[in-house]
Amino acid sequence: MAIDFNKNDEPDLRSEQECFPDVDPGVEILGDRVLVQLRREKTTSKGGIILVDETKQTLRYNETVAKVISIGPLAYKSPDDLTPWPEGPWCKVGDLVRTIKYGGDRFVVQPDDEGAPVVFITLQAREVISKIKSFEYAQKMKAFVD
Repeated sequence: MAIDFNKNDEPDLRSEQECFPDVDPGVEILGDRVLVQLRREKTTSKGGIILVDETKQTLRYNETVAKVISIGPLAYKSPDDLTPWPEGPWCKVGDLVRTIKYGGDRFVVQPDDEGAPVVFITLQAREVISKIKSFEYAQKMKAFVD
């Protein structure tokens, strides 16, 4: 089950900064690509139990909530004449989005704060599948496995 609607589940109570720390990905996005930063994996369970590396890695690669970091110059434009899509871009830098689970080019950056690694994905613009209305909604969204 991809989404858990159990009312007893607690939302992710971390702050937006904890979920999406400021980390330089070290890349410049080209073409029709979008660079997103996945929500950082949790290091402890709701009850305060420290999660083992295998569990954290499972959470990391099942995560689909992301923050748009950069958009390539050709994203959301017609490949024929480079005119903007009639409906406009699907997202902008800073938006919270849902991405496809499999696909894109994933890479990991270890931040200076000694915390959990930060995962970035370079996606095709069309692989951003939805825009999340607010961080509060994002806090309620879970990874495929929790």
